[in-house]
Amino acid sequence: MSDIENSSIGLIGLAVMGQNLALNIADHGFKISVYNRTFQKTADFLESNKSTQNLSGFQELTDFVNSLKRPRKIIIMVQAGRATDAVIDAILPFLDKGDIIIDGGNAKWTDSIDREKRLNEAGFLFVGSGVSGGEEGARFGPSLMPGCSPEAWLEIKDIWESISAKVDDETGKPLEGASPGNPIKGGTSCTSYIGTDGSGHYVKMVHNGIEYGDMQMICEAYHILSEVGGMAPEEIGEIFDQWNKGLLDSFLIEITADILKQTDPSTGKPFVDIVLDAAGQKGTGKWTSVNALDMGVPAPTVAEAVFARCLSAVKEERVQASKILSSTKADEFVDSRDELIESVRDALYCSKICSYAQGFQLMREAQSVYNWNLNFGEIAQIWRGGCIIRAAFLQKITEAYERNPELSNLLLDNYFTDCINQYQKNWRRIVCLATNNGIPIPTFSSALSYYDGYRSARLPQNLLQAQRDYFGAHTYERTDTVRGKFFHLDWLNENRPEHQS
Repeated sequence: MSDIENSSIGLIGLAVMGQNLALNIADHGFKISVYNRTFQKTADFLESNKSTQNLSGFQELTDFVNSLKRPRKIIIMVQAGRATDAVIDAILPFLDKGDIIIDGGNAKWTDSIDREKRLNEAGFLFVGSGVSGGEEGARFGPSLMPGCSPEAWLEIKDIWESISAKVDDETGKPLEGASPGNPIKGGTSCTSYIGTDGSGHYVKMVHNGIEYGDMQMICEAYHILSEVGGMAPEEIGEIFDQWNKGLLDSFLIEITADILKQTDPSTGKPFVDIVLDAAGQKGTGKWTSVNALDMGVPAPTVAEAVFARCLSAVKEERVQASKILSSTKADEFVDSRDELIESVRDALYCSKICSYAQGFQLMREAQSVYNWNLNFGEIAQIWRGGCIIRAAFLQKITEAYERNPELSNLLLDNYFTDCINQYQKNWRRIVCLATNNGIPIPTFSSALSYYDGYRSARLPQNLLQAQRDYFGAHTYERTDTVRGKFFHLDWLNENRPEHQS
């Protein structure tokens, strides 16, 4: 087979995400070779897509590798962790130096750092690319977050920019309407070079952490409208439809409106009412929260969203507790329906601002720790289409970083400051209202506490540091000296001399 006939890229792993990404690549005119450990899956995939051009499948790994143009580019779409390493080890003997291995799975960023170091030392290039958008995104245009060397990015750039989601250059809204064999053309691609080694998978992890927060906040808004406002799911769905035409315009608000208006085909009841209230998770939200703790960055809203899923999972225990534990009688709700809806919307938007501020603050710290150079405005741009958190709101984040690339926190940008000032009265009212009615609002309340903590020039941790010095001689800093000087009070000596350390 001559080099002209060879495929531009290869893909290993034909689960649903791998299949859809392969078809997406083929639709955009790139010849692609595919391989799966179980050949029957490859055969079935090819049979189901006989009319698709640019698609070739192989039974033998050697034939698959030899079908690729040099430098070879191979996407791995298998389970993260050991399975990914097993595929890498299997293909390395057939590769030449300069060939490129691309991990498109949900890998942990530290694994990507290790893999790139190992492969670079052996003469290969490695890309750890976050892929967001689920099965539909993979098929018709995901948000792609590649972390790699600039050299590797140049090799995959044309394909990544072609297959990623597109947004309108003027409105910033996602371009839609792609179908099999008819990809969307034009607009701005929802991909960009993120940075070196594990940065792509790190940014994808933060995306997922923010996604956890968004989903939980939406659930809290639904809970308040249902319990306090006494509104039926379909009615709340109509409210979400209206919200989706304004500040809260987003994919998650859009699908939530559809879900709330859906009828269960078996019972005729509102679909959401027959879904068990026990949530699952795959771990990326936990990774985000643990990393925030490791780096000492406050990200309480993401963490509370993770804990809310954990609490939901103990369904049987909660049912028993509900028979024993009670809430005090709430004050009667006196606002009008429209006032309640407006207040919940404002609380949701303010909480969303704080959640994203935490996520971007986390990335800002990570770039210092891992020696990355992240473009935060560009990251917000590539999240505008394809990914789960795509929203009009992200354009405001891009604009904030265009105004000030060194912005330390989104809350300090004039647009977001003005929003909080305009809406926080309703935000506070909703937090009080939910609390008085015994409705759990972990993300609404943690976001508000984060905001109040961040805006406070003085916090009570002066007392905490004194406590630590008292029982553990952990020292403290003084308000009347420069930062960085530490002191200890000799608590066992009744004269209590102070020592500097």
